[in-house]
Amino acid sequence: MIERQILKPINKRLKDSKALVLLGARQVGKSTLLKQLEKDFTQPILRLNGDEADVRLLFEDATSTKLNALIGQNKTIVIDEAQRINNIGLGMKLITDNRSDVKVIATGSSAFELANKLNEPLTGRKWEFKLFPLSYSEMVKHHGLLTERRLLENRLIYGYYPEIVTHLGDEKDLLKTLVNSYLYKDIFILERILKPEKLERLAKALAFQVGSQVSYHELGKTCGLDNQTVEKYIDVLEKAFVVFRLSSFSRNLRNELKQSRKIYFYDNGVRNALINNFNPIDSRDDVGPLWENFLIIERMKHLHYNQKHCNIYFWRNTDQQEIDYIEEADGKLMPYEFKWKANNKTKFPKSFIHAYEAEGQIITSENFEEFIL
Repeated sequence: MIERQILKPINKRLKDSKALVLLGARQVGKSTLLKQLEKDFTQPILRLNGDEADVRLLFEDATSTKLNALIGQNKTIVIDEAQRINNIGLGMKLITDNRSDVKVIATGSSAFELANKLNEPLTGRKWEFKLFPLSYSEMVKHHGLLTERRLLENRLIYGYYPEIVTHLGDEKDLLKTLVNSYLYKDIFILERILKPEKLERLAKALAFQVGSQVSYHELGKTCGLDNQTVEKYIDVLEKAFVVFRLSSFSRNLRNELKQSRKIYFYDNGVRNALINNFNPIDSRDDVGPLWENFLIIERMKHLHYNQKHCNIYFWRNTDQQEIDYIEEADGKLMPYEFKWKANNKTKFPKSFIHAYEAEGQIITSENFEEFIL
């Protein structure tokens, strides 16, 4: 079994009285992770699933008395797919406030309403973690650096969803099923999208624009949507852990772009499935965007699992000068450029380096491990 990096940070939070919330897209391994943690749960355990109608009914008009009857003698309550339960935040609050001997663990495959339902009722009463698809680091630990490095081009094309990683040779069919059956499930159920074909068209348009600045107006023209709907649908895709936005950095220079954004995918395989392009690396014209997407998401996994906190951006000015990725932590900026092939001609814009007294680093296929391990 592949050991997840987040296992130890979660384990440290199992014995206090706060609720524990685990967020992540469907099929990233949340249930498997809970099985790995189960030996450390206080027994007995009550398991509930928000996909089941009778479980959702249990939390309607929840009261302490009603929930106590549900809990009985159980000491750990595991609620899977908690985003399907309307009053889940209030229910979890009542349990944590009235039953300090009970640990509540909720998992959600969407941040749609789950975050809104939990944040206010559970202020100061919860630990929240995010589970991504498998990481380069986890796979290096699983079967060694040499093996995983040999699989790098495969990962750029097919990504890191657990089922994909463990079924080499069946990646294409499994990815198409994953996208069609799982990733859109929460979107269509929870948001009641009236024109799902247009949201799918938008997701495909975003897949073609990975690594480029996006214009909501241009996307709207392509997909037949107004600007407001484009922004809403992108927000929906982001909350479903399909894509994430990267904002532009601006601070001192007049010609910096201040309102720009780029959009990346949480998984390269999902991106490639949307555009139905599984061609090998040496016959593609989008290796640069694939490499950029891969490095940024792997860096995000590294930062999150190691509980390192920083702001992340890209940078561009009106002279078309650009920096792929910037981290800001402790008042310092660290700019990065991503190149698949090592190229000595790559240079950082002097205006940025001088204005922010920053020293840049170029990440290539030859030195990327130091960036994501």
